[in-house]
Amino acid sequence: MTLSLLNQRRWQNFTRNRRGYFSFWLFLILFFTTLFAEFIANEKPLVVYYDGSLYFPVFKIYPETTFGGEFELETDYRQDYAKNLINAKGWMLWPPIHYSYDTINYARVAPAPPSLDNWLGTDDQGRDVLARVIYGFRISILFGLTLTVFSSIIGVAAGAVQGFYGGRIDLFGQRFIEIWSGMPSLYLLIILSSFVEPGFWWLLGITLLFQWVALVDVVRAEFLRGRNLEYVRAAKALGMGNSRLMFKHILPNAMIATITFMPFILTGAITTLTSLDFLGFGLPAGSPSLGELIAQGKNNLHAPWLGITAFTVMSVMLILLVFIGEAARDALDPRKYYMGH
Repeated sequence: MTLSLLNQRRWQNFTRNRRGYFSFWLFLILFFTTLFAEFIANEKPLVVYYDGSLYFPVFKIYPETTFGGEFELETDYRQDYAKNLINAKGWMLWPPIHYSYDTINYARVAPAPPSLDNWLGTDDQGRDVLARVIYGFRISILFGLTLTVFSSIIGVAAGAVQGFYGGRIDLFGQRFIEIWSGMPSLYLLIILSSFVEPGFWWLLGITLLFQWVALVDVVRAEFLRGRNLEYVRAAKALGMGNSRLMFKHILPNAMIATITFMPFILTGAITTLTSLDFLGFGLPAGSPSLGELIAQGKNNLHAPWLGITAFTVMSVMLILLVFIGEAARDALDPRKYYMGH
């Protein structure tokens, strides 16, 4: 079976899993939408037309004097003063949600229930919940994807070296993996995070210390099996180098198992970030975080919309990823390449 035909058969197997197939597209739509969060939820208008000229506040900061004001301060487009100045000689095009993730609605007592102004209500600091969910969803997925990529690279490399060379390298590698994976990673992450205020990349780095071990055993098993295949032995007998054997002949087969595990690694990365944010050891205070929203729901039981929103968003996100992982597992199952279903 040629490679193109094999990939076509895999895609067909993936699409036959209707639950995973539709979850894949729904997840892509949600993620792609949140990539443009600034154009969906923002306290600044997308376009301002004033006195014959166009301005784009999303991309550039304009002082009040640009629109006829008196001060060289950044324009607050939500104030009546700025609105009146602009509407006198032009107009503003706003995003669907007039709040960013850190915009406080001082007109309502926080936390405020859902309304036409705040569709999912506000949190205990008066910030729009829907805006924070959109930005928080994007951060969670970007964090999870980045962590999945880096942890997969390290895990595949470690498993490849152990499985290909075997012997003492494999023995010492396995003992280290057993010790490292047996450590209470969440507690260690909390301890490490308590030393400094972690940003996105710092938090990614300390989480990566423990996340990479998930793929080692899977890749190691594939390389242990692959190094004894006849065509690999023949290539080695012809003088092919170890690095070329590993990356050209064995790694493509090992990547099937790796790709199958990736949605579940992504799920684990997102839950780890959410757990740290929930406990207060994650992203800096004020960052749009689903974990912080869950914590607010716990601390504000009189505002049920906070807990319901956080639980619903996390549940939908993780369920979609699990369904995608199941479909990928079925699609890459070699037993189905030659089956008529």
